[in-house]
Amino acid sequence: MIDWKDVDLDNCPVVGALDVIGDRWTMLILREAMNGVTRFDELVDHIGIGRSTLSDRIKKLVGAGILTERTYQETGSRPRHEYVLTDKGWGLRNVVVALKEWGDRHVLAADERPLDLIDKSTGSPVRLALVDDDGNLVPDERLRHAPGPGFRTLSEPASS
Repeated sequence: MIDWKDVDLDNCPVVGALDVIGDRWTMLILREAMNGVTRFDELVDHIGIGRSTLSDRIKKLVGAGILTERTYQETGSRPRHEYVLTDKGWGLRNVVVALKEWGDRHVLAADERPLDLIDKSTGSPVRLALVDDDGNLVPDERLRHAPGPGFRTLSEPASS
């Protein structure tokens, strides 16, 4: 069993992820992009973010390879950019869905849930779940951490 207090957290993936996506505005930009709101002015209007804050977050997300810039031009106007998710960005879908599900359960009253996530083929509700490699649901009480290839204890030196 791993003694969590002895685990070297310098290479913690949660910390690394939060360095890139760990603020309210970034998560809302990702949510919007996943739902098709990709143009700068639309993002400003829809989520109420300041232009300089949005510009800063977009630069960070583009730099991290989560969004990519695509040029578009409406008739009679200058070329502009929209910001679409890359495959890496779409890899954050479950993070956004997990936050939605947590908010549905712990922030909103049962009758306040604004949207349900459904399978568009069947109309059946869907939810996130942890499954093993065979697709079997793994209950919370059976989860544990196991050392991975980058595991170190505090007493071990970091490899160079």
